[in-house]
Amino acid sequence: MIGGFILAVAIGKSGLAKRFTYWMLSKVGTTANMSIFAAVFSTGLLSAWIENVVAFAMLLPIIKTIIPLFGIDDAEEGNSNFAKAMVLGASYGSLCGGFGTEIGTAPNLMAAAYTHIPFVNWMLFGFPLAIVMLIITWKLLGWVFKPEVEGIVGGYETLNNAMNIMGPITRNEKITALILFITIGLWVTTSITGLNSYSVALIGAAMYFISGVIDWKDAQEGVDWGLIIFFGGALSLGAALLNTGAASWLITDLVSMLGSNVSTVSIMILLMIIGVIFTQVMSNIALSAILIPLSVTLAAAQGQPIGIYAVPVAIACSLSFMFPMADPTVAMAYGTGYVNIKEILKAGIPMIVIGIILTIIVMLTIAKPFI
Repeated sequence: MIGGFILAVAIGKSGLAKRFTYWMLSKVGTTANMSIFAAVFSTGLLSAWIENVVAFAMLLPIIKTIIPLFGIDDAEEGNSNFAKAMVLGASYGSLCGGFGTEIGTAPNLMAAAYTHIPFVNWMLFGFPLAIVMLIITWKLLGWVFKPEVEGIVGGYETLNNAMNIMGPITRNEKITALILFITIGLWVTTSITGLNSYSVALIGAAMYFISGVIDWKDAQEGVDWGLIIFFGGALSLGAALLNTGAASWLITDLVSMLGSNVSTVSIMILLMIIGVIFTQVMSNIALSAILIPLSVTLAAAQGQPIGIYAVPVAIACSLSFMFPMADPTVAMAYGTGYVNIKEILKAGIPMIVIGIILTIIVMLTIAKPFI
């Protein structure tokens, strides 16, 4: 997590994230529909590699810059469907993109720590799930909040002017991109190199320091040290539940509510629903620290693959689409004034239902050999 935060600091400080977004807009088009696509996929692809809150935080100022390009000046009053779709698209995109890798979200990290699923194995089922969820986010938000504008005022000329102001790609941006690609390459070849994903993240962070892209002051300001300590405490809580036998006791009572001869799918649905409900009102790290050890214990008791319940639980703990307090990115989206709680619910409930269904389908099909 520390390495991931430092990577995000470097990507943001260098200007690479801003250039990436403008580049994507220039490629996908200047229409409202394709701008929503860019918002969703920009944060989604970044969030697969860095903390979703950091990815959203980097892109939010850019989204606020893009919206006026469409001639919208009163988005803060909550009158623009396009602004609603853009800001929720970035928020939901950051959540969905995190499904793609085991470092994409804190619950994923928790599940990986307990199940020891190799980094590449997670990507083989995580990325297809993430991409499908990103496409659904794009289409659903475009339907729920039908944009009232057609495209950027002035079209490509306005966009080109914005890119010209940025100027040619800088040395720092090139170095940042190179180190990011090297880090991603090391992540996907851990089975060959023998490195683990945690070491790779710190190697990437160290390269940014050595290259001079960032300094320690940047890291001090950009790393959420409180979250790091909280995550360590959450891991300790999970270990205590496992080592004292409390996890086994709790899971026995939980499963007994379903009666005998309960199916794998029924248990998966129950655990995911519990995860989804509680993640709306409490930290998904603390929640996953409780549910993931329970899931691992249950899978072992049933002779199931160790990740059969832990992985969907981790994903369920990140289906935080319904309320501002469910996830910092949703809170930040709400804080813009573009969208209210009722509208977040309107888009969030369908996203959660779809997310649960798709996750179960993926777990029972393409993910089964890798968990």
